Amino acid sequence: MWLALELNVDATQALALSDALLEQGALSVDVADAHAGTAAETPIFQEPGEDVELVFGENRLLALLDSDADAAVVLRAACQAAGIPRVPPFQVARVEEQDWVRLTQNQFAPIQVSARLWIVPSWHAAPDPFAINIVLDPGLAFGTGSHPTTHLCLEWLDRQLAPGSSVIDYGCGSGILAIAAARLGASTVTGVDIDPQAVFSSRYNAGRNGIEARFCGAEDARPASANVVVANILANPLRVLAPLLAELTLPGGHIVLSGILLSQADAIAADYSRWFDLDPLVERDGWVLVSGAKRG
Repeated sequence: MWLALELNVDATQALALSDALLEQGALSVDVADAHAGTAAETPIFQEPGEDVELVFGENRLLALLDSDADAAVVLRAACQAAGIPRVPPFQVARVEEQDWVRLTQNQFAPIQVSARLWIVPSWHAAPDPFAINIVLDPGLAFGTGSHPTTHLCLEWLDRQLAPGSSVIDYGCGSGILAIAAARLGASTVTGVDIDPQAVFSSRYNAGRNGIEARFCGAEDARPASANVVVANILANPLRVLAPLLAELTLPGGHIVLSGILLSQADAIAADYSRWFDLDPLVERDGWVLVSGAKRG
């Protein structure tokens, strides 16, 4: 059993108090928007190359403490160390021991992408055994199929991937897009990621699905150009990678990009229009898919 210490602080205090709580023995500190889920919520997205202050106007701090800790004493000492003269109102709740693996798994259910394509967590039975079922264990890598950006890419592959195409999944995460491409008829598939854990997870998931694909680090030998290059990353890396991803796409081939907020779509389109005739944007829940065919 643990104790959860919860309180609200403003932006000028959040980071200093978080560090002070950790120094006072907190096992972890979570900082979130105190107005999350309401009309006053402030979305913050940080990408490489951006200097974004990762605090909200009013922040909810949730510190996890040992069960025998005196939460009031810990908070008072942390406030003193952080230069906060008055201890804010707080509340303490018990956090009982649970089967955390089962609790986490229960958050992920099978996801139907289309009439023929499902993403099925490895601990679930396939709802439709006759469908194309991608068995997935995300591990520590991004990509469960539930995020709008992943879903947008899967829908593009399901609708438009020509059988026999070669595919590169740049930023492969869990391998979900690479595996889907292979199951949808791609002849050769390569996944690339800067994170060794993602490469490991992708290889593991490919094996679970009986897929032969190459997964490698971004520093390894560059893959051969492909008919389709899909990259579900973030807008700033996509802009930096534009010349490389264009070079990896064969003439007449297709680029498929996501991880892009609607407000970022015009800048991405401007970069990639140098090489590609772009399709109309596809938007879901504020996220965008940019796709197009490479000019010969």
